[in-house]
Amino acid sequence: MRNKMKTYQLCVLIGLVLRIHSGPITPSPNKDDEEFAKNYLKKLYNMEEEKSSFGRKISEMSLKLGEMQQFFGLKVTGTLDGETLEMMKKPRCSVKDVTSNRERKPIWPKYKLSYRIENYTPDMSMAEVDNSIEKALEVWARVTPLKFTRIYSGVADIMISFVTGYHGDKSSFDGPNGFLAHAFFPAPGIGGDAHFDDDETFTFKSPRGCNLFLVAAHEFGHSLGLDHSNVSGALMFPTYSYTDVDHYDLPRDDVNRIQALYGSNSEKPVVSDKLEPTPPVTPNACDPNLVLDAVTTLSGEKIFFKNRFLWRVHPQFTSIEQYPIKYFWPELPDNIDAAFEDESADLVYIIKGQKVWVVRAFDIVERVNLRSFKLPASVKRIDAALYDINSNRVLFIVDRSYYSYDIDKKVMDQGSPKPVEKIFPGMSEKVTAAFQEN
Repeated sequence: MRNKMKTYQLCVLIGLVLRIHSGPITPSPNKDDEEFAKNYLKKLYNMEEEKSSFGRKISEMSLKLGEMQQFFGLKVTGTLDGETLEMMKKPRCSVKDVTSNRERKPIWPKYKLSYRIENYTPDMSMAEVDNSIEKALEVWARVTPLKFTRIYSGVADIMISFVTGYHGDKSSFDGPNGFLAHAFFPAPGIGGDAHFDDDETFTFKSPRGCNLFLVAAHEFGHSLGLDHSNVSGALMFPTYSYTDVDHYDLPRDDVNRIQALYGSNSEKPVVSDKLEPTPPVTPNACDPNLVLDAVTTLSGEKIFFKNRFLWRVHPQFTSIEQYPIKYFWPELPDNIDAAFEDESADLVYIIKGQKVWVVRAFDIVERVNLRSFKLPASVKRIDAALYDINSNRVLFIVDRSYYSYDIDKKVMDQGSPKPVEKIFPGMSEKVTAAFQEN
């Protein structure tokens, strides 16, 4: 009986081994796959050519593979496995998945945008192309105050063309079943334009080939200022997948992100058909009468706030970049009161009324109340905040007085408040923004 049991157990074990090894085995990536992956990461994840470095433990490619795997929600291994390669080979948009902050572009400073279809794909009738483009723009117009008008000559805000291979920009297409299209963030010149790879087979309402409506709706998200989303199922997810186009609703992730830039459709004022909504007023950084809401440093940069916008000034660059506040921090309100950076903790505090948002880089890590800084209950809001790196104190300016707060001991210094003129002689006017220049 015991021998029979051993024989039975052995048969089960052999059967289990055979069953395990009879399943599909993903082939290991070959040299062509590795070269493909390198080009993919260079184009979409800013991977640089690796240089030999003695003692280097983690390669640039391994780091970028991990970055790509994390973006797509794959298991982060830092190695080119079958699952990662499969994701890389899916048809997709050729706009980068990860863009540096300096590569981000502002939104359009107006609600009414024009578009022009420069040429047509032979895969569809002209009427089908026109309909697909119109519906793709309408996807974004339904949830924002934006309005799109077609023109038939001249230069439009969004120029639409079907091209192949090298076509005059720095992003050549690669033939069928690879990069389907790309578009450029809002800017003068080529900004806003959308290019479609005519080596692909575009379709009207068929799941075969590449549905032009879905591809165009994605690209127009870039034309309006959105980068890629890592939310699977979002329209701005990098890879292409077909879904029903007859009853298409913009996914919630895309709605939230585009409304963070332009507001919702309900914000559009009621006007006659002959008038367009008043666009948000963009402050002029060179206006000598400009009164700032707040100023802070952030990892070596200076950030200036005004209304719903901010300007970024980097010490190594002469250009000044303007963005909506919500482009980086969708949760933050407009017209903030004050901001300061605690450099020792690498944290920035952004204040409006009694609410304080604590951010690290572009992530909100905590929300606290203004009272947490030991200010008296009579202080309902502050006019400015200044972090003094030498004393590790935060000066909260209220009217023409200031409160000195020890950020390490988390106590208010004795004798607060004191006149602003005591530390800034001659400063008799009201202070609205302040920062320390080292």
